[in-house]
Amino acid sequence: MADGEFIKSCRWIVGGHEWEIHLRPKDHWAGRHRPVTLKLVLVSEPHGGDVKAKLTCRLVDPAGALPPSEEKTVAHKFHRQGDYSGPAVLTAREELEASGYLKHDSYTVQCGIAVLREVPPKSSTAADDDDRCRPEPSPELVRHLRELLRDRTGADVTFVVSGEAFAAHGAVLAARSPVFRAELFGGMKEAAGCTWRTWSVEVEDMERAVFGAMLGFVYTDTVPELDREGEAAAVMAQHLLAGADRYGLERLKLICERKLGGCVTVDTAATTLALAEQHGCAQLKARCVEFIAGYLDAVLETEGYEHLEASCPSVLTELLKAARGSSGTS
Repeated sequence: MADGEFIKSCRWIVGGHEWEIHLRPKDHWAGRHRPVTLKLVLVSEPHGGDVKAKLTCRLVDPAGALPPSEEKTVAHKFHRQGDYSGPAVLTAREELEASGYLKHDSYTVQCGIAVLREVPPKSSTAADDDDRCRPEPSPELVRHLRELLRDRTGADVTFVVSGEAFAAHGAVLAARSPVFRAELFGGMKEAAGCTWRTWSVEVEDMERAVFGAMLGFVYTDTVPELDREGEAAAVMAQHLLAGADRYGLERLKLICERKLGGCVTVDTAATTLALAEQHGCAQLKARCVEFIAGYLDAVLETEGYEHLEASCPSVLTELLKAARGSSGTS
């Protein structure tokens, strides 16, 4: 299979909802350290509000000669049909090829899906009241982390993006991103044959400004680059959304999705729709489809529509249905 293509599982009904698992044998974004990743997809419409679910996966040997590999987990709150979870990084492709799990160009992945239920709140106690009276974490925490990133104190990993070096702290990255955790501490690091202190990562297919903004979010949970208005902020949001999906930064992905949903125009609608389809952003996709249905003739004349036709032809059927519905009610 080509890099970035995925294998779709059959459908399962768990917790009253239909689910699929998408497995990417070679994720397109990781360059030479290509991981094997899985995502959980909500196929049916959620009933009774948002639904939270967890995907677990591990490599197994059907012959029983090898013990199961370390279990990997990802949890996600699904808002609507078509929502994707973040990636569960199973292993590095190079590590898989060297393991005993790969036999005759095939391997077996054991997966589990669990729907997580909300626990009803218990009645308030004196201890709970004491907890509520405790002060909130100091805003100085964000400032201190920002300074840590800026000053590079104790940095132990370097990312090279288009020739520019970004120094960072592996423990911070691993705490925030399952992909960074696998790349810096797991099998992806071991497959590259590097020791921790000499670890340097070359980031492909990402601009320097985008990686810098994403790194800032990892440390501070803020994205000041998106606080501005105009085309530059929208373009940054598009690139950051792709980066957030690439590294499993679900909150950043949601921030970018909301930003883009609020600035859809005739010129950007088609490219934003393609982005939403490629990265599993169901709410943003619905917003773009609704917008394009109302301005179809104008959007058809844009370069973005040509890109949409080439990259996501399956979406055109949905657009046609939406446009017919829009014209029927006008």
